[in-house]
Amino acid sequence: MRRFNSLTEVRSELTAGTTTCRQLVEYYLDNIQRKSHLNAFLEVFADEARAQAEAVDAKLAAGTAGKLAGMVIGLKDVLAYKDHALQSSSHILDGFRSLYTGSAVQRLLDEDVIIIGRQNCDEFAMGASNETSYFGPVRNEIDPERVSGGSSGGSAVAVQADLCLASIGSDTGGSVRQPAAFCGIVGFKPTYSRISRYGLIAYASSFDQIGTLTRSVEDAALLLEVMAGADDFDSTASQQPVPAYSNLLTPAPHYRIGYIRDTMERPGLNPEIKSAVEGMLDSLRDQGHVVDAVDFPYLDFMVPTYYILTTAEASSNLSRFDGVKYGYRAPDATDLESLYKKTRAQGFGPEVQRRILLGTFVLSANYYDAYYTKAQRVRRLIKEKTDELLRQYDFLVLPTTPTTAFRIGENEKDTLAMYLADIFTVQASLAGVPAISVPAGTDAAGLPIGVQMLSGAFREEHLLAFAKSVTETLTPAM
Repeated sequence: MRRFNSLTEVRSELTAGTTTCRQLVEYYLDNIQRKSHLNAFLEVFADEARAQAEAVDAKLAAGTAGKLAGMVIGLKDVLAYKDHALQSSSHILDGFRSLYTGSAVQRLLDEDVIIIGRQNCDEFAMGASNETSYFGPVRNEIDPERVSGGSSGGSAVAVQADLCLASIGSDTGGSVRQPAAFCGIVGFKPTYSRISRYGLIAYASSFDQIGTLTRSVEDAALLLEVMAGADDFDSTASQQPVPAYSNLLTPAPHYRIGYIRDTMERPGLNPEIKSAVEGMLDSLRDQGHVVDAVDFPYLDFMVPTYYILTTAEASSNLSRFDGVKYGYRAPDATDLESLYKKTRAQGFGPEVQRRILLGTFVLSANYYDAYYTKAQRVRRLIKEKTDELLRQYDFLVLPTTPTTAFRIGENEKDTLAMYLADIFTVQASLAGVPAISVPAGTDAAGLPIGVQMLSGAFREEHLLAFAKSVTETLTPAM
């Protein structure tokens, strides 16, 4: 069976009778087994996926199948799926099984998606390389000695390596877009609140957003169309109507496009990535679009602001994992206090502990105003400036990452270098606007390069249409 790049291709063969959902599932199960060294999946729902496939085949035959019939997906290990394990790739949630299905996942199931398994990620979605997982790193298919990106690394590699058609991940500061860039696929983060977070294990609640990893912009649009919308279980989910994104992918003839001058002049930016982005901007000019350099004075403040705020929220959110109610419990605890201390010391990995401690510090009485309050003010400045630019321009274009995929272990002891891998992705997260990373060729070593585009809040249909035109005219076929 050939590799499919979109649900449209799958549905074409299903309609022609040249394949079935059951055959698709068997194909992906075989690929998962053959490529298990990549460590993309923590658990494969083989028998369940086969049963779902047969049910969808019956619906297709009866003409009652949903929008996503024929789409085989994986779920990042932070999304609740009833009666299935849910661990955030952490030791502290050993043995925990979800008691309910999250809203986004349920909406996918209602449209006949087939879920094939649970995917590896950085522990509690904290990381930019998928090296913090309790279950070991996910390996990049192009070079297994290199990282997949994070935190949705397993989800990205699963799509890259043809282990499923699409994956559902989460994006707090770039956790969908950065691994998509490292793996040469499409990573999409919608506007904050566009998709309900009910059923998503919280890392930083004012940043977290469910996103998609696909091989086509069309599939990203369709998945958003299904998952987006108001939800009685999440008061922060937007009440705005949900457009038919999959039918709104025709781009306008001309756009106003800005690129942030400082991002292209960063000393740490890989020259080949810079060249790829410049080539894309030149092509856009040739097509008649207005392309201008713009100034964004807060670039150096974005990563510190992001990490102060997210670690503060993580300190609060992760306090619930204490060994009392569920998950791992330290076997050598002697009283309640030692139960708390030993369980959390043994259950959380070093990076999660580091972020909890940092978050607790910035929230402490003596430092709250100096760090947390000040970071909130800076976030407001970043958001206001980003919104101002997106009123002047239809889109902002910038690199997704400063480098291509680095080697496993290369930045393990350099926390600052790892955090700076997020320098180009955290802007959209701080501002709450939608962003997408699409493939933009490869470097001399054959490693994928990603280019990122941002639009104004709730303008996903425009962003997706633009991204589709970019993938069709400016980048090589995946």
